[in-house]
Amino acid sequence: MIKRVLIFVIAALALASCSSKFEKLLNSYNYGEKYRTALQLYEAKKYSKAAQLFENVAMNAQGTPQEDTVRFYWGMSNYNMKDFATAQSNFSEFVQTFPSSPFAKEAEFRMIDCMYRGTYRYELDQRPTELALAYIDKYIIENRGTNYAKFCQVMKDDLEERLDKKAFEGARLYYHMEDYLAAHHALKNVLKDDADNQYREDILYYTAMAAYKYALNSVEEKQRERYMNFMDDYFNFVSEYPQSKYKSELDGIYKRVNKIVKKEN
Repeated sequence: MIKRVLIFVIAALALASCSSKFEKLLNSYNYGEKYRTALQLYEAKKYSKAAQLFENVAMNAQGTPQEDTVRFYWGMSNYNMKDFATAQSNFSEFVQTFPSSPFAKEAEFRMIDCMYRGTYRYELDQRPTELALAYIDKYIIENRGTNYAKFCQVMKDDLEERLDKKAFEGARLYYHMEDYLAAHHALKNVLKDDADNQYREDILYYTAMAAYKYALNSVEEKQRERYMNFMDDYFNFVSEYPQSKYKSELDGIYKRVNKIVKKEN
C-alpha cells in the first residue's frame, strides 16, 4: 500500500514539474525555444500544448521566415484536436495571408475539410452545405488530378446527395400528409429545379402515386381527367425505369385506371 502511494506521489510530482516547465516556457520571452518546443510537441502528437505555443508565438513570428510555418501548424494542431471550427478559422486566414506558401494548398484543403465537417444532416439548415460545395467546386477545378481534389470529390458527392435528399423528402412530406395535389406539384418542381436529382426514380414514383390518389379522392365528375394525369405520369415513369421495383405496383394501378377511363368514354 505504501509503495503504491509513493508511486502515485512521484507521478504527481513529475506531472506537476512538467506542467510547471510548460507554463514557465509559455510565459517566457524565449520565442526560439517556444517555436522549437511547439514543433516537438506537434510531432509527439501533444496537440493541445502545441496549439497553445503556436498561438503564443504567432504574434512574434510576424514578418519572419517562420511565420507561415507557425500559422499552418497552429491550424493543424487544432485540426488534430478535432476543434474544426477554430481550425477552419486558422486555415481561412492562412490561405488569404500566405497564398504562395508551400503549405497553401494543404491549408486550403484542410479549411474545406473543416467546412465539410461543420455541415448538418439533411433535415437541418443546408446553407453550410451550399457554402462548402462552392469552395469544393473551386478547389477541384484548380487542383485536378491531385489527391486532395479526389478527397474533395468524395465530399462533394456526399453533400450533393444530402441536398437531393432534402429536396425529395421536403416534397414527399406533402404526400405523407395526404395533400396529394401539393405533393404532385412539389415533386414535379424538385425535378424541374434539378433533373439529375439522385432520387429521381423515387420522385417519379411518388409523383405518379400522388396523381393517382388525388384522382381517387376527387369528386366523380373530375376523376377521369385526373386519372389521365396519373396515366401520363405512369408512362413517364415506365419509360425511364422499366425494371424498377415500383413497376409492378404501378402496372396494377394503371390497369385499374385504364378500365375506368375506357368505361367512361
